Amino acid sequence: MTDTSTATETFFAPLNKLDSDPLNMRKTYTKEGIEEMAATIRTDGYRILQNLIVRKGDKRGRFYVIAGGRRLDALNLLAEAGEIAKDFAVECKERNAADATEISLIENMQREAMHPVDEYEAFRVMADAGKSVEDIAARFGTTEVMVRKRLALARVAPALLALFRSEDMSFQLLTAFTVCDDHEKQLEVWNSLPSYSRDARSIRAALQAEAVKATDKRMMFIGGIEVYETAGGAVKRDLFDTHNSGYALDVALVEKLVAERLEAEADKLRAEGWKWVECVSELPQAAHRMSRIYPQDVPMIDAQRAKLDALEEEYTEPAEQIEAGVADDEAEIRAEAIDVEMAALGNAVEAYEPADLVKAGCYVLMDYYGGLSIERGLVRPEDEAKEAPDDHDGATDGEGEGGDEGAPSRATAPTKAPEPTFTLSAAMTQELTAQKTAAIRAELAHNPDVALTAVVHSMLMSLFNPYGGIREDTCLEVKVTSEKLETSIKDAASCKALATMNDLKENYGHAIPCNPNDLWDWCLEQPQSTRLDLLAYAAARSVNALQLAHYERKRQRDHADRLAQALAIDMTQWSEASADSYFGRVSKTGIEQAITEAKGADFAAGVSSMKKADAAAYAQRQLAGTGWLPALVRIAPTAEQQHERMEGASGYEADECPFDLDDAPEAEDYHFPDAAE
Repeated sequence: MTDTSTATETFFAPLNKLDSDPLNMRKTYTKEGIEEMAATIRTDGYRILQNLIVRKGDKRGRFYVIAGGRRLDALNLLAEAGEIAKDFAVECKERNAADATEISLIENMQREAMHPVDEYEAFRVMADAGKSVEDIAARFGTTEVMVRKRLALARVAPALLALFRSEDMSFQLLTAFTVCDDHEKQLEVWNSLPSYSRDARSIRAALQAEAVKATDKRMMFIGGIEVYETAGGAVKRDLFDTHNSGYALDVALVEKLVAERLEAEADKLRAEGWKWVECVSELPQAAHRMSRIYPQDVPMIDAQRAKLDALEEEYTEPAEQIEAGVADDEAEIRAEAIDVEMAALGNAVEAYEPADLVKAGCYVLMDYYGGLSIERGLVRPEDEAKEAPDDHDGATDGEGEGGDEGAPSRATAPTKAPEPTFTLSAAMTQELTAQKTAAIRAELAHNPDVALTAVVHSMLMSLFNPYGGIREDTCLEVKVTSEKLETSIKDAASCKALATMNDLKENYGHAIPCNPNDLWDWCLEQPQSTRLDLLAYAAARSVNALQLAHYERKRQRDHADRLAQALAIDMTQWSEASADSYFGRVSKTGIEQAITEAKGADFAAGVSSMKKADAAAYAQRQLAGTGWLPALVRIAPTAEQQHERMEGASGYEADECPFDLDDAPEAEDYHFPDAAE
């Protein structure tokens, strides 16, 4: 400050003699902020709690407001509304013009917002005194929604509020506890969740969930519901559940057991000497930008080589007997044992260099299927910077029903009640096409010849149609990109096709070298049959026949049906319609149509009067063994198959057909095995 002797006595100045100071560093106030301040002044009897700081104006008797611009605008707003006089007396303190800029900066920059818990306690005092939410909002110049949000903190345990005050918990985490009033349970959840899982979603899930299915990936990760029971967890079982799987009732205990297993695996890795090991709920985005180190092959020592040579010599005799067809059971057992031992010795041993361990680390997490996933050898940027640079791095189509619109007849036929319409939800549509995509992938992964044809076809489409439009005629996305189907299927763990693809990934993962620099040489050494199998697997991973709410992908899905026809897929081997997977998730009209389509209208007659759950269970019983599947899961017949069916149904030969089959309206056509009467 330039002058510390400036008078600071309080005096009153008429409102209409006060002007905004051009030296005030803050020029803009929001309309909402001014209205909130006016409401606060009004509810306090048109008094201001903090005096305005002013300096003499350019004209005699006028003053510039150095600090308190929002209060000035609020008073003027009240004056314009006629609530106070235009010359309303305002309490002020006078300072020199030389201090105006500094005072303005201090006023606007050194002010700290009120702590949320302090706001809650202030609001609670007024609420306890009988003030309504509306009155509290008006008194503090805030919104009713904000008051309710602050008062909701009353549900949170005092110990958790104290953690927030001490900045050991974020406000986002604090608000997650407002979904439950049980303070003891809140503390139990907070203490059971590991630090890496202390996010708002996990907290809400632990507080709101009543049970965890035995098929939940967390239960599989800890070793099954038996492990949970052994730890003292309560279980609820359905006597009519043939699998007797049950539900874990203590969600906090499940999370605790998951954390304990992750930490146990992390301790093993720490013992290996890694610089850092972290347990995470999902792989951080930063991990994808980290460089990675890989293990090196450990050369076979002389003793191992000698042992391998001896085993090969020992294997010769039983192998010759087996080939000649004269081997007994003992010789076959011995040959198999020697073969296993030779394979163990012959497999290259890999290990990380000690110099790499001290700069890299690992993430430990649970994968989508409830398995353990460890990402080893990741190097953080700050650790990588210490090393010398490495030169070697281098809209849905409408498909409705319509009737003929002819000239009106003289006799009006009795009108028939319109058939109930049924449309699948976007989520159901996406899930069913995801199941279909998964099945095509699983079948294609076992058919290298068809996969080779599909991949070559996709490449040729790109080469001879550079403008890209024709690429929609293939459902393969050979870049290779792979749509994550698990997010589109509600119970992904029970999808057989996804499980098949996951098993293949595990199998190939054990054979393919983890170091990308070794992958090309490894591929060159593989027989053609192995490369064809890998080609089929890669092509299968790229299949995409999903129908999305914003993108129908019709031409790709048409090609997916042709691909499925070439694979001769039987979708009933991969999918079934049950109460859980389909009937319980569509309307009763959809259930009725499914039963009618599969078994006839008589069987569907009483569905409309049933409760939804009963109708879904009834549909599951009636359609079991019929082979019925939702239309989006079925494999559509080819044009040739449709042609043959129409010939058989009409009795016309192809050349005699009275209309062009290609112009026939599209229809869902699928034959089911005959249902048992």
